[in-house]
Amino acid sequence: MKIQAAPFSKPVLFFIIPSLKGGGAERVIISLANYFNKNNFQSVLISLNNDVPAYEIDNDVKVFYLTDRQRSRLVYRIYHIAETFFKLIKLLRTLKPVCVLSFITSANIWAGITCWLNRVPYIVSERTSPDRSVISFNYLHKQLALNLYKKAAAVVVSAKGVEDCLLKDKDFKALHNIERITNAVTIFQPPSDQKVHHRRFILGVGRLAYVKGFDILIEAYAKSGLTDVDLIIIGDGEERANLVCQIFNLGLRERVLLPGSRNNLQDYYSQAEMFVLPSRNEGYPNALVEAMSFGCPSIAVDCNFGPSEIIINGENGILVNRASISALAGAMQRLAGDEVLKTNLGNRARIISQTNHPDKILGEWETLMKKHAAVTEAAAALTSGQPAL
Repeated sequence: MKIQAAPFSKPVLFFIIPSLKGGGAERVIISLANYFNKNNFQSVLISLNNDVPAYEIDNDVKVFYLTDRQRSRLVYRIYHIAETFFKLIKLLRTLKPVCVLSFITSANIWAGITCWLNRVPYIVSERTSPDRSVISFNYLHKQLALNLYKKAAAVVVSAKGVEDCLLKDKDFKALHNIERITNAVTIFQPPSDQKVHHRRFILGVGRLAYVKGFDILIEAYAKSGLTDVDLIIIGDGEERANLVCQIFNLGLRERVLLPGSRNNLQDYYSQAEMFVLPSRNEGYPNALVEAMSFGCPSIAVDCNFGPSEIIINGENGILVNRASISALAGAMQRLAGDEVLKTNLGNRARIISQTNHPDKILGEWETLMKKHAAVTEAAAALTSGQPAL
């Protein structure tokens, strides 16, 4: 990775994340980097790991990959820690960002340490349940995260539930810099007229990981008795083999499909009979927001966190009790057989395109970033809209 001082005519913003592989957090941070790069900033996107980006990054956005972690032995882990630290320090000192935004706990800690050492304002963002991240750390690791979060200009959460979870902890309840910004609706290309599947289908979208609960969805689908509607789950991940075995054992090979990732999600959302979010935990689920924006009738497990802040049960979607596979199966069966209900839920769901419009959500991020940017000659250009000299 070559790091050279660039003659940027605009103030620089850093966006740091563990990986650019597919996922909701990755989609949001790339969208933010693209947006700010078009609006009087130079965006620098930094991935702690060397992965192929899952989403399109504008050509003018500078991208750096810090490490290529292919070995797990202790000596290599120590090397990668040192490599990450020194490369981040060099980037900060060379490119001199006026503010740094990081997503996901590991990136937040790296951003906090290096920005604090270089006196650069930084904003961290927790994107999922703190019970599975900062709150679950051992004592020393937790205290490090807590102190770095206290020093941050802001700790951004995407859902009230995430904020509540942080503040219920006896240590993190001392945080007074929490800001809540929900996720924006993704703007897709218009749907095509080409059929993506030859039969009616129920849709699931997300990373094939245990936390996403697709094993729950498959079991509920099997119990629903819906033989005239298939199930399609879009995404890739470490649980694929287990899900394939489950599908085989349930005798559903012809009706449950795992086609991998797709770049025409808009066609699936617009053609699906319904969308189902079976997650065990969430932050603020992008896929649910996307499906609703297309008017796709949606069912979500009332997990921590997000779905209950998006769906008003029976009005713009259906919420089912967590850990109740029978309730999920019943909701799918009910919705599949009620055209009036599907139409009503779908029509009301579309309102999310207005409440979560990108102009509104990105504007909230812009206000926050400008508020906390470093007070330098370059940062003064943020409010004037003029390039820094």
